[in-house]
Amino acid sequence: MTDSRTFTEQARRAQLVDATIEQIARRGLAGASLARVAEATGITKAAVLYHVGSKDALIAAAYQRVLDALVASVGAAIDAAPVGDRPAVYIRTMVAHLRDNPRHVRVLAEVGREQDVDHASEARWAPLAGIIDAAAEAATEHRAVAKRGATAVDSRALALIIGGAIDGIVAERLADEEFDVTSAADLLVSLLPGH
Repeated sequence: MTDSRTFTEQARRAQLVDATIEQIARRGLAGASLARVAEATGITKAAVLYHVGSKDALIAAAYQRVLDALVASVGAAIDAAPVGDRPAVYIRTMVAHLRDNPRHVRVLAEVGREQDVDHASEARWAPLAGIIDAAAEAATEHRAVAKRGATAVDSRALALIIGGAIDGIVAERLADEEFDVTSAADLLVSLLPGH
């Protein structure tokens, strides 16, 4: 499906999404009003509505933008890593991206809380479980060559545990900017099978 909006309309919409991300990060979801987004972008509230349709649509676009940035960052790092290293790369890249983009964290947290996002849903844990399964398979093949036994991994449980741990690390960083998320990510990686 192609975007039928003009280049100018697309640029204005991107500007509105960026302003919304900033407003949510600074004021929370409730404080990210259309009037504040309009003021931040130098246009009228009616013009904001023309470009986005509704506050809900604008919030959804902001949430999708930060989620897409996170997925792209983590995905690129995973694709570049050897299969056996991918669970550790996932953890470190996820935590680093969230550390480096605190505005995105606030959007994910605020919108996720408002929309009652299911953090244990298959859509959230399944991709990581697949990465864990592939790494375990690679390790098993390596061990078979070395004539050592393999340990079974419950990838679903491990993916849920890692996801919850990452959420906790990020939440602690939001509460305490001095919290060392890199060391926390390294500790989490050390708990992975084979590390």
